[in-house]
Amino acid sequence: MTKLTRRLALGAAAATLAAPALRAQGAPIRIIVPFAPGGSTDAVARLVAPGLTQRLGAPVVVENRGGAAGSIGTDAAAKARPDGLTWLLTFDSHATLKALLPQLPFDPDRDLDPVMLIGGAPYVLACKPDKPFRAIADVVNAAKARPEAVSFASTGNGTIGHLTMTLLQGKAGIRMAHLPYRSGGLAVNDTVAGHTDMMIGSAAVVNPHARGGTLRIFAQFGPERLPALSDLPTVGQAGIDGLEAEAWWGVLAPHGTPAEAVARMNAALRESLNEDRVRTTMQDVQQARLIASTPAEFGAFLTREVAKWGEVVRANNIRAD
Repeated sequence: MTKLTRRLALGAAAATLAAPALRAQGAPIRIIVPFAPGGSTDAVARLVAPGLTQRLGAPVVVENRGGAAGSIGTDAAAKARPDGLTWLLTFDSHATLKALLPQLPFDPDRDLDPVMLIGGAPYVLACKPDKPFRAIADVVNAAKARPEAVSFASTGNGTIGHLTMTLLQGKAGIRMAHLPYRSGGLAVNDTVAGHTDMMIGSAAVVNPHARGGTLRIFAQFGPERLPALSDLPTVGQAGIDGLEAEAWWGVLAPHGTPAEAVARMNAALRESLNEDRVRTTMQDVQQARLIASTPAEFGAFLTREVAKWGEVVRANNIRAD
């Protein structure tokens, strides 16, 4: 029995006991994605939406509300009625919002409640196949030879990908040109087109394009090698210590959403993630690992992420686009 299957069994009991708070006479359920379409967060939301519709007994609508490092969509979710009809499915950059945007019109800690850490995937560097980069050393050497001339795309200032590249530049003593985009999909498009030398993104958004031959992954920032990239050393194995970064996706609810509604959504997510179609897409195609946490586990994880990446934001005086 897998870890996810065991979690599923426990979640089923919670779903049986939960009140039907999410049904609300069949009213549509909104999942707000605080980024533009085409990125990994949007892909994960649309992957689980059909299963949630089936299990929650109401249509589940994915609503993209991008902008301002994800704060616009997050603000909409934080200020929504806590009636179990609005949820936020967000990305790892959620952990940097308070440090990145001190004047936020909401408090990410106070105004949102954790529901589930869905899973994660390591960050990778990828380029168009005709680019010369085949190892992290190639990037370091090129950037030393041409300071600020070698460019990389990310999903925006203050995102974990950008912060990872900021740490890399500090450790390697190099300077690169940063091109921030509003979503992983947009960054992929311009990297495939050759408008940027490389991009940093989660394996979930990059690997399908690498499988299709339009991008080549040449560096991975996870703690261990991905199965699909077993011949490619991690950045740590390549000689740059202390530089690990994994993307993650999590679901939060407006503060005060009834506990039974949170439990029901958590259970429905577990069951949806355990579908063969979803599990295969996440694990094999997107090279992601499924976690399907409890709300408490996600809350503890989020506290650690906020502390870790918030310090990088403050130390490097990074601000949103």
